[in-house]
Amino acid sequence: MKEEKLCELKGDVDSIVYKNEDNGFAVIMLDCGGEPVTVVGEIGDVDEGESLSLMGTYINHPKFGMQFKASLCQRALPQTSTAIKKYLANGVIKGIGPVLAKAIIDRFGEETLDVFENHPERLTEVDGISPKKAAKFSEIFKSKFAIRRLMTYVTSRGISASVGVRAFKRWGDYAISMIEENPYILCSAGVDLPFSKADELAMNDGFAIDNEHRVKAGIENVLSVNADNGHTCLPTDKLIAATAGFLGVEDDVVNECLLQLHEEQIVVSYTKSNGRSYEMLRDYAIADMYISKRLCIMKQFAYDSKIDYSEVIDIAQEESGYVYEELQRKAINTALSVGFLVLTGGPGTGKTTTLNAIISLFSQQGLNVMLAAPTGRAAKRISDLTGYDAKTIHRLLEVSFAVGDRPKFVHNENNQLDCDVMIIDEMSMVDTLLFEALLRALPVNCKLIMVGDTDQLPSVGAGNVLKDIIDSGVVPTVTLKEIFRQAQSSRIVTNAHRIVKGEALEFGNCDDFFFFQRLEYTALQQCIVDLCKQRLPDAYGISPFDNIQVLSPTRQGPTGTVELNRILQQELNPPSKEKSEIQTFLYKFRAGDKVMQNKNNYDIVWHKETKGETESGAGIFNGDIGIIKKVNKLLGMVTIDFDGRVANYSIPMLDNIELAYAITVHKSQGSEFDYVIFSSFNGYDKLYYRNLFYTGVTRAKKMLILVGSKTVTDKMIANNRRTNRYTCLKEMIMRDNGDEMDI
Repeated sequence: MKEEKLCELKGDVDSIVYKNEDNGFAVIMLDCGGEPVTVVGEIGDVDEGESLSLMGTYINHPKFGMQFKASLCQRALPQTSTAIKKYLANGVIKGIGPVLAKAIIDRFGEETLDVFENHPERLTEVDGISPKKAAKFSEIFKSKFAIRRLMTYVTSRGISASVGVRAFKRWGDYAISMIEENPYILCSAGVDLPFSKADELAMNDGFAIDNEHRVKAGIENVLSVNADNGHTCLPTDKLIAATAGFLGVEDDVVNECLLQLHEEQIVVSYTKSNGRSYEMLRDYAIADMYISKRLCIMKQFAYDSKIDYSEVIDIAQEESGYVYEELQRKAINTALSVGFLVLTGGPGTGKTTTLNAIISLFSQQGLNVMLAAPTGRAAKRISDLTGYDAKTIHRLLEVSFAVGDRPKFVHNENNQLDCDVMIIDEMSMVDTLLFEALLRALPVNCKLIMVGDTDQLPSVGAGNVLKDIIDSGVVPTVTLKEIFRQAQSSRIVTNAHRIVKGEALEFGNCDDFFFFQRLEYTALQQCIVDLCKQRLPDAYGISPFDNIQVLSPTRQGPTGTVELNRILQQELNPPSKEKSEIQTFLYKFRAGDKVMQNKNNYDIVWHKETKGETESGAGIFNGDIGIIKKVNKLLGMVTIDFDGRVANYSIPMLDNIELAYAITVHKSQGSEFDYVIFSSFNGYDKLYYRNLFYTGVTRAKKMLILVGSKTVTDKMIANNRRTNRYTCLKEMIMRDNGDEMDI
């Protein structure tokens, strides 16, 4: 790809069209010697009258013409009396308006800003400025000047302005000195510079490879990367070896720095009963300990399990018209008598019927029952199936603000939910940190019913909570096994159970499970396009956007989601003169595109219109799927509708958006789609295992179509390798909640 040639642009800020103070993105009009130029990019906190030196490229917008896209911004405070007057009159210093700005300029001229910074007492020479006001004006100016110095510092070193904004919010006037002493602090939560970028900065400043700041940051980075891959901990020996290899230092150096992190309580060590020690970031250690202790306490508050509710269940059976089989009755009885239950089972085994009975009987007792699920689609699904209102766990707890990826919730141990019974659906998707937050918000005597399918993939976030809880033996568990008659006619259901048992798929004489063998990737791609664009919509009168979902085990390769999205976008939503487009590093987005959020963002504000009333909230989460409604290229703004929740995205925010005509099986967890097309192709053996295939198949409600190689699907079924994760939760629960750890 041809590299764009950077050029320099200098001028004064004439006006600000748009400015996002959270990430530094702005659209401004720059006066370049009398010639106005539209500038867009992450240029930080800018004000009218400010002088800028920019590096970037010119782009030709089809509607708004030539614009300058800035990639580097250096600031200089205004120099001339006219520019300084405009700068002050714009209100950059609270309390100074046009009249007072003129008086100050008339008195000090081009020395004005030097007076603000170094001789604030002289401001009292202007009528109306008291010594107290002079000191306040100087303080505000220095603060403004500090953030500009920081913006210049970070952008000149190849770091985005948004990182500078976050650093200033975290450390204020001391940010530059702290970064110079230890560049790796930029990797901390809430600032979130990648380790590789901080490492590059430090190496350029002459840091040694065995510098303790570097090694400690390297240890945290290895643990964080592994947490992103699902592990809440790592064996000590593996962590030391991995960090030493990653940083190019000796094991002894890593071990010494690890001990320092123990002393600073940034990393916590835990030794399992087999004598092997594990290392955990502090947040995960606290979360695992809290979960284990709370589960033990909740078990102590559980009801007398000897009570038999058979007569009550018989009455419920007559009223509902259902005949509950033995394990269903056991689950209902356990929920009522103990108030503490894990309910599992595959599709068609009656989990929803059982859950409806449990909810109804608890409600008849006058108890306040709350239903929650980890994703919006999962919450909507369980609400539709039960007839009871369900919310995502995030909405139930109410996010107040977030630091990095960690949200702070309104409801916690100091402000608990008014809840007698908490029912969590799709529990296999709930990660360690989210489950900890939910437990903190529950009263200690609250009943807890967890519903999930352990044959599915574990959570996207770190941990394997449902499996660890079941394996610990602390919570009574009922696994439903019988496939009910009405479900036996569905090949989706019967084949899902065959997959779990490691048996070959069955085809023929069915209308919901099909296989199209395509052994060349171009043929596979064309088959998927035909199914989405014509065959399924024409045959069933459905929408390729609303009713069809393509799944793939991988993002990579010719049959991975990235390439399939490119092809499907071109066929289903091709470019046109009427549609504005915005290009990001990986995707080109236009109105009508089906997209997905790929990272939790707790700050995105959304609005929802319901029966003439507007509901507002914040937070769009990993896996949420929406449709782009509008693209405003001039403002760098994209409007996306997530099932009625409408949110605006700036260009930097689009880094967390990807096309969703095709999504990975991992991203599909917790969701159901009417028609699922599953892509299976040779070349990705590490991803071909049973519970991934099972998870993909069970996403389909009405029809599942496999496209690709039967050899691959057979290989998936035969490979019962589980997604192994390093966790300490099960061990902590079995050790009576790890009381020996004091944090």
